[in-house]
Amino acid sequence: MKKLTKNWITEKYVDFEYKKYVLLAYLQEVNESFDSNCLYPHLGDLITHYKNLVSLKENKTSLYNKFPAKITSADFNNFKLVYEKILEDDKVMKEIESIIDFSLPHFEHYMIEGKNIYDFFESNINIFPIGVMPLHRNEGYLLLKGGDGNNTMVYQFHISLFGGPTENLKGISTEFICDYETSITNTYEGIKQKLIEEIDVLPNPATYAIESDLSIPVKETFLPLAKRSLVKCVSSDN
Repeated sequence: MKKLTKNWITEKYVDFEYKKYVLLAYLQEVNESFDSNCLYPHLGDLITHYKNLVSLKENKTSLYNKFPAKITSADFNNFKLVYEKILEDDKVMKEIESIIDFSLPHFEHYMIEGKNIYDFFESNINIFPIGVMPLHRNEGYLLLKGGDGNNTMVYQFHISLFGGPTENLKGISTEFICDYETSITNTYEGIKQKLIEEIDVLPNPATYAIESDLSIPVKETFLPLAKRSLVKCVSSDN
């Protein structure tokens, strides 16, 4: 999988045609992934790169600091090395600005495309609790089922709270446990009971099922979408 590094703008050659080639090669892979309904990790990376470019465009000091430095002299008496930024003149800055101006609308285009795919799948999933729910709902099991098959993927989840600059944020971690085949006799409630008996970590774990009639790529789309939906659901319940 092709990836753009955080400092791809200033790495190697600061040349418009070269950076254009690098960007378009990356976006071609993004497009192919989106055509297959595979959103992650590309959608998250697109958002990060877009924000970084906007920041660089607005803050030239930040851009300057991203350039490497070369040793220009040495002060052996004071044990110091003198560095000079490898930033030649306005020509380089103009080249970078051209790269940024070219890149921003391309990132924005694919961000919108990815968001549209995300919104479509989000509108086609259902989330609901299984059995009696405990007061503490930040950890338990997630039952994931997509398409017209009977296979249900079981994940253990843990939602944690961490501090942000302006507010507390919630993150979620998941671990795959096993697969179950659902049927008339093997319901979600039955699966929950088996998990309680076999794993014996929580006496009454918070258990949620997330279903979709659509066949969605699990790792790249369904699971990331399900995790976000689960955090929203648990937050609204608490």
